[in-house]
Parts: sequence; C-alpha cells; structure tokens
Amino acid sequence: MGAPLIELNDLHVAYGKTAALHGVSLAVQPGEVVALLGANGAGKSTTLRAISGLLRPTRGSIRFDGRDIGALRPDRIVALGIAHCPEERHVWPAMTVHENLALGAYLCKSAAEIERRIGIVYHRFPRLKERHRQLAGTLSGGEQQMLAIGRALMSEPKLLLLDEPSLGLSPLMAHEVFQFVRDINAHGVTVLMVEQNVHNALSVATRAYVFETGRVVAERDAAGLLEDPELLGAYLGA
Repeated sequence: MGAPLIELNDLHVAYGKTAALHGVSLAVQPGEVVALLGANGAGKSTTLRAISGLLRPTRGSIRFDGRDIGALRPDRIVALGIAHCPEERHVWPAMTVHENLALGAYLCKSAAEIERRIGIVYHRFPRLKERHRQLAGTLSGGEQQMLAIGRALMSEPKLLLLDEPSLGLSPLMAHEVFQFVRDINAHGVTVLMVEQNVHNALSVATRAYVFETGRVVAERDAAGLLEDPELLGAYLGA
C-alpha cells in the first residue's frame, strides 16, 4: 500500500473551550471511498471541517498528498485539491444553477476554463443542465444536493469531502445521489464521506471508521462492518 492521500494523526479539535475531537487518527488511500460513521455529535462533521480548514486543530497533524495542511487557510486547501460539500447543501438560493456552479471555480481566472468545467458537471448531472437558468432555491432537495456536489467538483479536487449527502432525501433520490458518488469516484476522485444512513454509506464505501464522542473506536472494510451486528448496534444503533 502506498502513501495515503489524506492522513490525520492524533487530531484534537475544540469549539472554544469544548473539546470535539480527542486524538483522531485515520488515513485514506488514493481512489478510495471511505465513510465516517457514528451517532450525531460523534465528531464526524468536525473532522471534515478540520480537513478543509474551517476549524483549526489544537493538536495533531493533517497531511494531504505528503504536505501538512493543518495551518493553511481554506482557500489554499481548495487550491491544493480538497473540496468540501457541506451538510444541508448551502447553495445560494437567489442565484441560478449556472451561477452557483461558476462560484465553485472562484480560484480559476479563465472564463473559458470555468465553462469547460461547468460542461463536465452538466454531463455528469443532466438535470442541472436542464435547469441551468433556474434559481437554486426553487430546486428540489435532490437537485440541490446534485448542485452542491457539482459546485464542489468545479475546483477539480483530488479529494471530495461529502457531509450527509442523503440528508432529507427520499430513498429513491438518495439512491441516485450515491450512484453519482460511485461515478465521481470511478473518474478518479477520492471520497471521504459522513453519512448517517449506514447501509447507504457502506453500499459505496470501501472502508469505514466508526466514531464515538470524538474518537475513532473501530475501523473495518465495508463488508466486514455489515457483518458485525454487535458493533453496528453498539455504536450506530443499526
């Protein structure tokens, strides 16, 4: 096994004086889809926010592609090849689909290059192309999730951080979104994903880390975790 694309070692993160992560260590290899599982408040989303620079570690390291990124600004982290698709999507509702996508490439200075990238997103998400002039706030929840993922892909990341991609979606739409995750991964993007629905997550993930109260308590390949009902029941309520 080669060097990890992203590696966290003894990571500690706090919100003010309240500790949120207590020594999290994990690694993701290039080409993997890895899921972070656990109850609400276990530290999964905090881990993604620390990787993308929205939170500063109080201790430990975050290494991406061999480089320590723990002290970098979020825009520098995006420029290195990490995109974060946040929980609850956070699209700009009063802007069109096309305008939302263009903002995802804010570090790119070439209008022609931005349009090229938008064309790639439209190829992956034909429904967005159909609605390219529509205001994002008028899209369905599933379409907004497609838009949020497409916007993240506009920076052409090596690593995509996905936070609760199926939140609030119907089972049919959630299935469609996870098909997109498979397709994105098949085209070379490594994915680190937080997902509350264990079976959805493990249907696309190669491995998973299980969190409890800011710590990693288990790491398994996806098939092995599905076959461990004791672990699923103890930490995931599944």
